Amino acid sequence: MNGMKQEYLPASAATVLEDPWADLKRYTDARIALGRCGVSLPQTEWLRFRLAHARARDAVLTPFDRAGVRSDIESAGLRCLELASAAASREDFLARPDKGRRLSEASRELLASQYAGADNQGADICLVISDGLSARAVHENAAPFARLFLASAADAGYSATPVALVEFGRVAVADEVASLMKARLVVILIGERPGLSSPNSLGVYLTYAPFPGCTDEARNCISNVRPAGLSIEEGVRKLCYLVQGAFARQLTGVNLKDDMPATYLPFGKDTAAIA
Repeated sequence: MNGMKQEYLPASAATVLEDPWADLKRYTDARIALGRCGVSLPQTEWLRFRLAHARARDAVLTPFDRAGVRSDIESAGLRCLELASAAASREDFLARPDKGRRLSEASRELLASQYAGADNQGADICLVISDGLSARAVHENAAPFARLFLASAADAGYSATPVALVEFGRVAVADEVASLMKARLVVILIGERPGLSSPNSLGVYLTYAPFPGCTDEARNCISNVRPAGLSIEEGVRKLCYLVQGAFARQLTGVNLKDDMPATYLPFGKDTAAIA
């Protein structure tokens, strides 16, 4: 240009620098050390983001396979009931969270007709499973979690209602289910809101003496049950500890702490540590 000789850098001198943070990626699924290409993300990281976002959307929009979950649970000799919330569709469920917190009229009438009799003394535990915001989490984790927990509870002498499978449910719908079944404590397994690295995370909530309108400070939560998070076995162990504490203290929520000893066995005989 204008008689001047143009110089080019050799390929070996290209300005591609190794990111010293990149090695940290092997310790976490969090979106760290993304790097940059000019003022933008590198193409690889942009494509990974798009894939993670698509998986999160799919987790929310995937239909709840109640029949498949029911088959997996009943294979262990357990009974199930198929119920629904007041939400009429996935779109209705997402737009109206309040509808997901209560049962449909048909489901309410079904439970009232089966459990309203004076001779129904109620069970110790009601287990509810709902798709929530990630049906994928329920499909992958709920049935093995339910089988292991209910087997441990039965071995410890606790009675349980049939497992209630609620489509389009939020956490609070379990309170109405358990209240109609006259259960002393309710546990709900529900698909958690998916993140970009966790589209299959199962949440576990328990409430002692549940009733419609019960608020969140009266519950305990175990979160992130999935292969890359809290294992099913460890989640069940933690739930057994909290359930045992709930019955010993007759409460759940902010006054029931998760201070489980490392040596705790599910429903261990010694309740001194939690009473």
